[in-house]
Amino acid sequence: MMRAALVLALVGIMTGARAPASCADSPTKELKLFNGKDLTNFYTYLGSPEKGAKPYGKNNDPEGVFTVKDGMIRVSGKVFGGFITEKEFENYHLVVEFKWGEMTFPPRERAARDSGILLHCVGDDGAAGGVWMESIECQMIEGGTGDFILVGGKNRPALTVKAEKRGNEFYYNPDAKPMEFKAGRINWFARDPTWKDLKGFRGEHDLEKPVGDWNRLECICDGDKITNILNGKVLNAAANASHTQGKIIFQSEGAEVFFRRIDLLPLRK
Repeated sequence: MMRAALVLALVGIMTGARAPASCADSPTKELKLFNGKDLTNFYTYLGSPEKGAKPYGKNNDPEGVFTVKDGMIRVSGKVFGGFITEKEFENYHLVVEFKWGEMTFPPRERAARDSGILLHCVGDDGAAGGVWMESIECQMIEGGTGDFILVGGKNRPALTVKAEKRGNEFYYNPDAKPMEFKAGRINWFARDPTWKDLKGFRGEHDLEKPVGDWNRLECICDGDKITNILNGKVLNAAANASHTQGKIIFQSEGAEVFFRRIDLLPLRK
């Protein structure tokens, strides 16, 4: 076996054979992941509707958590889970337009409206907390949209952020020294230090628009770099990401949220 492997390796070198190409797609033109009519390009995955119950699983949504109407995807938030791209992607500029609805559900009915975009998702559905996938999250939460969260599955993602410590929290600061993170959350640069997990929370310097108004959230994934932009302002940026390709998840996490645009653009050269 060892001799055979050596021969194959030598043949590969002599013939210029290369490792298998990435199975992830890199958009070369604008790709409208949401077509305005249905969830083509996505599948759904939902966790347990209540403690101790069996997860609903893949493409099983008896409570209508995900619906499409009037050119919008409505995520009720009633059951934790998400709608997930069928394909894996790398090297892209994701543009999302979202707004919060009024409804919230236990266990977060009184908590800050919460969702998120999970980038570079790999591994099994439900591997993270029985609901999501191993990934790097661009957080969507009142007062904290743009935070990075490292979502562990079989492995723990890692990245490097220019960050400074304020109290017990880490905040992005483009003038700070790079720090490596293998767990936890890295806040966007002006997240309110008095933030509380309360429905309707507004920080002094929040860039997110009021509930019911549309926001534009962008994630630029360029190799091992990720940049989060909200309403035209860079909130957070990372490098040396351990994960650089995978599926994309849009979370259901206790709060009603609407999406009217989900596009992948090619990176600018």
